[in-house]
This record gives sequence, structure tokens and C-alpha cells, in this order.
Amino acid sequence: MKSRAVPAAMGKMGRLTAVGRSQRGMAYLALLIAVAVMGVGLAATASLWHEARQREKERELLFVGEQFRRAIQQYYENSLGIKKYPMALEELLQDWRYPGTRRYLRQMYRDPLTNDAKWGLVMAPQGGIMGVYSLGKGVPIKQAGFEAILAALEGKQSYAEWGFIYIPASPQ
Repeated sequence: MKSRAVPAAMGKMGRLTAVGRSQRGMAYLALLIAVAVMGVGLAATASLWHEARQREKERELLFVGEQFRRAIQQYYENSLGIKKYPMALEELLQDWRYPGTRRYLRQMYRDPLTNDAKWGLVMAPQGGIMGVYSLGKGVPIKQAGFEAILAALEGKQSYAEWGFIYIPASPQ
């Protein structure tokens, strides 16, 4: 009889082990599904965060670009005699053409897209800088809904096409 008791006990243990394995397999499967769902959720959140950050950089670029355009306009319009554009962006920080201090920009802004102080320059036909543009890569998210003064930016397919240029109403 003893020989029968041992296999019977092993049979019971075998059944318990199979049930335990089945429960562990279900827990493992549930864990894998949870990890997959969390991964999809994190990927969607990262995508939304990246787009929101890019929109913020675009808003900053529009502000900074408009500051440069206005500074170039003031420099040009305040020229004595023949109107001329600045030969370097640094001339917008301190205009040496006058005895007193004249500043058209408070600081030399960095390009929000590249985080660099280097800008693309739009050169005037008669010499000087008539505008700036970002050296950032990529396609702008904002394609419409610009202020009237920036209406020329609508539909542009790269940030380099977002030129902040001063063109006088009646050039001399």
C-alpha cells in the first residue's frame, strides 16, 4: 500500500502545481498587457508634449522675429540723409550714428528653434540687413491665422521661409 500512497500524493502535488502555473501565466499575461497599454499611453503623451513644445517655440520665434523686424525698421527710418539698413545685427543694440545712445533692441535674441545666436540674414539689394530668418529645420505647425503684418508667413513649408523683413513703403 505504501507504494500506492506515494504516487497518489505526487498526483495531488502535480495538480496543485499545474493550477499554480496557470495562475502565474495569467498574471504574467496581465502584466504584459498593462505594460503595453502604459507604453502606448506614454508614447501618445510624448507626442502631444513634443507638439506643444514646438508650438511654444514657434510663438517665441514669431515674437523674436517681429522684434528684429521692428528694430531694423527703426534703424532704417532713423537714418540721417540717405536711408540705409544696418550692416550687422549688433548695430541694432547700439546705434553709433548719433551722439547719444540709441538702442533698437534690448538684447541679441537667440533663435528659439536652434537655441543659437546665429540667424539667417536677408540682405538688402543696396547693402545691409533687411531681415532675419531662423536656421531651424522642419515644417512649421502653424500654417494660418497670422497677424496682418505676418500674413506673408501663411502656408510656408519651412522655418527658413519665415522671413522677418522690413521693406519700406516707398524705397529711396
